[in-house]
Amino acid sequence: MKEDNCLHAALICLGMLYYSHAMTTENLNHTRPSLHGHHEKGKEGQVLHRSKRGWVWNQFFVIEEYTGPDPVLVGRLHSDIDSGDGNIKYILSGEGAGIIFVIDDKSGNIHATKTLDREERAQYTLTAQAVDRNTNRPLEPPSEFIVKVQDINDNPPEFLHENYHANVPERSNVGTSVIQVTASDADDPTYGNSAKLVYSILEGQPYFSVEAQTGIIRTALPNMDREAKEEYHVVIQAKDMGGHMGGLSGTTKVTITLTDVNDNPPKFPQSVYQMSVSEAAVPGEEVGRVKAKDPDIGENGLVAYSIIDGDGMDMFEITTDYETQEGVVKLKKLLDFETKKSYSLKVEAANVHIDPKFISNGPFKDTVTVKISVEDADEPPLFLKPSYIFEVQENAASGTVVGKVHAKDPDAANSAIRYSIDRHTDLERYFIINAEDGNIKTIKALDREEIAWHNISVFAVEVHKQHQEAKVPVAIKVVDVNDNAPKFAAAYEAFVCENARSNQQFITISADDKDDSANGPRFIFSLPPEIIHNPNFTLRDNRDNTASVLVRREGFSRQKQDLYLLPIVISDGGLPPMSSTNTLTIRVCGCDSNGSLLSCNAEAYILNAGLSTGALIAILACIVILLVIVVLFVTLKRQKKEPLIVFEEEDVRENIITYDDEGGGEEDTEAFDIATLQNPDGINGFIPRKDIKPEYQYMPRPGLRPAPNSVDVDDFINTRIQEADNDPTAPPYDSIQIYGYEGRGSVAGSLSSLESATTDSDLDYDYLQNWGPRFKKLADLYGSKDTFDDDS
Repeated sequence: MKEDNCLHAALICLGMLYYSHAMTTENLNHTRPSLHGHHEKGKEGQVLHRSKRGWVWNQFFVIEEYTGPDPVLVGRLHSDIDSGDGNIKYILSGEGAGIIFVIDDKSGNIHATKTLDREERAQYTLTAQAVDRNTNRPLEPPSEFIVKVQDINDNPPEFLHENYHANVPERSNVGTSVIQVTASDADDPTYGNSAKLVYSILEGQPYFSVEAQTGIIRTALPNMDREAKEEYHVVIQAKDMGGHMGGLSGTTKVTITLTDVNDNPPKFPQSVYQMSVSEAAVPGEEVGRVKAKDPDIGENGLVAYSIIDGDGMDMFEITTDYETQEGVVKLKKLLDFETKKSYSLKVEAANVHIDPKFISNGPFKDTVTVKISVEDADEPPLFLKPSYIFEVQENAASGTVVGKVHAKDPDAANSAIRYSIDRHTDLERYFIINAEDGNIKTIKALDREEIAWHNISVFAVEVHKQHQEAKVPVAIKVVDVNDNAPKFAAAYEAFVCENARSNQQFITISADDKDDSANGPRFIFSLPPEIIHNPNFTLRDNRDNTASVLVRREGFSRQKQDLYLLPIVISDGGLPPMSSTNTLTIRVCGCDSNGSLLSCNAEAYILNAGLSTGALIAILACIVILLVIVVLFVTLKRQKKEPLIVFEEEDVRENIITYDDEGGGEEDTEAFDIATLQNPDGINGFIPRKDIKPEYQYMPRPGLRPAPNSVDVDDFINTRIQEADNDPTAPPYDSIQIYGYEGRGSVAGSLSSLESATTDSDLDYDYLQNWGPRFKKLADLYGSKDTFDDDS
């Protein structure tokens, strides 16, 4: 780094010397000639004056990053009309004028006052003009020129990414492209070699290389093996100045991963696998596992297993566990230690996916020998059959042999076997088994119509090892015997019309037999021999297990006989056949001309022929209605004869009205308003009667007025007592009224009118004599004695 800084400073110094020399030899002599030096004819005869210049004066250069003590002289402006007397003034304007670039208005020298950076701004556009110093009158038209910032190598190369990641297949050929890295330089690519980059590899040899001009990384070694090394770290450098000494550089890291290819076949780590399995194992049970190692990964490392040879190919199978890449050996059939004690298998492991590019590395498979030994197991007894089916006739005698089951001990010991019936499957105890030989016999008679099949289970247990037992299902079919006679299929009841015609069919019957179809249909129907020539009815067998009953004669009478019983014999088709006699009930009924039944009641014809059934029903309905009307009339009349009020001479009662809001005495006068006791209807001193309208209205006494709300309780009560005693419209009996504010400590005493002193003397009920006979009893009770004596 120190060498680079020194070199950089030297280059700047050389540039400054070169620039100073150029300025003194060229820029200072490149003055602007007078506009009067040459004439040129323009448009419309106008004469134009063109300034003569020997250089392209409108472009100056200034080196970037100059850090000298004095401002940098960019160039000098000079007009041909400037005689050096100081009357001409030079003016500079445009980008950076007065800030970055300043001009000496007398000499026209332009200086850069600040350090310039080409990477920030490459050029500036300025305008120069010469004016008269005194009058500021332009002496020449304004002229535009450009100041370009001269580039130096002050920016190192930079890569687009700090880290790169790339993949390349293992075993790739030399020169295989891996990735391209790219760097950029901020310096001017059109000036010198400051931006000319060269790539080189600093780390990663001898596995990889990089192209100097393009930055493409390629493989440099053949047959790189991922299984040996999977990841590589490469450092790439980009250097400017074409890679020469003094140039600036930048680096980046590239991580290169070798991807897998199927270049390795699977290999078993051993040549023989030893396994063992119990003879009691069931099919599908795992015996053991084998595994072939394949260093490849992904689908390149997938291995499939198969059995290609051996004496156990029929007894065992192998599957692939793709999660563990193992071959799982499983039992395919039941084993028998006593028959064969060992098996041998030849197992092959092969890659599922093979890359044709590396087929020469094959074969991509391997084989191994698997030896399996069968272990002896204490097995339970084994029945010769998985299930048994026996037959026995129904009604067979007790002790009849049904069948025989047989089991043996599969072990080499060949223990003795004892048999028994599972009584949970033979709750009724129909069967018994011989414990020694397995013969099954009946205990009692069997009925097929009750139970057609018996499903029982038989146990076989080793004599010396009670825990070793086996169970087998035994199905016993009860064979049918023709032991049930056929019967009517239903409880038939036939009807025949009185006007039935001869040979008219009036019912079809069928039969039912509980026996099996072999001993049941076909059914044969017939009449008993003694009535085969029955004068009333005959029978016809339809030969389809049905029979039709027909009328043999015409004209039946319910008055003579309304019920007939016809015996019918039904025989089945069993060997030997069985038969039964069934009775068919036949009723004689009245029918209309269409044969529709009207009545089968024989008593109906005893009535008068002039009365039909509808007329009889109408007569009965009228009688019932009349009885109902009579009962209602009598009931209503009794209710009218009862008096509204029954008074006996000694039955003088008082009406007591009780209120349940009795309070606590005089203390309640503060809590309740006395005005609540006043009847609104009687506020004027008159309370009308609700039950009887009197002949005249009661006029209140002039001295009695409604008590104010604040009246004393005693005065209020006394006033109401007087009104009640002298009111002829009041009820003819005393009324006791208990008010809610009367209670303990009350000084008012009882409010009952029974204690009124004026009750016996002031009341006059003589007017009751004028109210008619209905009030005579009241007038006799409450009238004056004189009146009573006169009436008597």
